[in-house]
This record gives sequence, structure tokens and C-alpha cells, in this order.
Amino acid sequence: MDSPDDGTDDKPSVTIRCQDNASVGVTFCDRFSFDADSVHYAVEMRAPGLTARVNEVVAWTWDSDLTTFLEALAADYRGWDGERSWQTNDRDLTVSAVFQSGGHVGLTWALRPWPQAAGSWQLGCLGDHLA
Repeated sequence: MDSPDDGTDDKPSVTIRCQDNASVGVTFCDRFSFDADSVHYAVEMRAPGLTARVNEVVAWTWDSDLTTFLEALAADYRGWDGERSWQTNDRDLTVSAVFQSGGHVGLTWALRPWPQAAGSWQLGCLGDHLA
């Protein structure tokens, strides 16, 4: 995970890259807030043949946030059974995690630019270590 991104613009961002293929990643950027109850940000996905962006993903302060979800995965470094997932209240961003042998975690990110319609962009990376 990089923070801030190594890009040339001065806006803060966070990029999570696949350990096995650095061209695969998810970037959180362009954060803003209208009030104390929510944070808005853009999410970008990149992989060979895929560039996708949702300009306004909303995280509500009363929901469990993504940081808490990722910290819980790292805390369970010995593994777990099944799939764990997290999503925004509007379901425009979803992250699923599966524990694999050797302490590896497979993450699948889904962006739904049209929350009321079927379909999404998905990006997965198997083999990332949680640290």
C-alpha cells in the first residue's frame, strides 16, 4: 500500500497494489466532505485492459469503515474459513477477502458506478500478504 501515491500531482491519495502484479491496483483519491457525517472520495481501478473510476463513493461515519475491515484481516493472520466482505452503505464499493495457504489473502474489489442497476467492475488479486 502506498500513501501518498507516487504520482506527480499534489493531491493526497492511497493506492493498494497487487503484490504479484504492480500494474493491478485500487486508488482512493479526491477526498472531500460536505458535513461531519460522511466522507466522499473517488475510487479508481487499474489492471491490464481495465481502467475504471467512480467519482463519488460515500463513506458514512456511523458505518464500519474500510480501515477497520482491513485491520481485522491483518489481525487474523493465522487464517479464517470462508469469505469476508465489506461494502459501503450504498454498495458502490465492495471488498471481499479469502484466506489462502501460506498466509496469503486474495482480495477482490468491486465498483458499482450505477448502484440501482445490475453490473459492476471487479478487480482481484490473489496472493497478497497482509502485514
